Amino acid sequence: MMSDALIKALAENGPWALMVFYLLYRDLQKDQATRSVLDKNTQILVEMTTMIRERLPRER
Repeated sequence: MMSDALIKALAENGPWALMVFYLLYRDLQKDQATRSVLDKNTQILVEMTTMIRERLPRER
């Protein structure tokens, strides 16, 4: 069903529809790459925070 809508859009609008789908796909890839980097940075910051907390003297 979704492929029929895609084929109709391509048949009616030609390269413009294809370009829109391509740009949306590239935007999705960019968002995924950004999310991956942010997740990795968050993990590093959590590890650094844990290391700092372990080395600080504890109050009693």
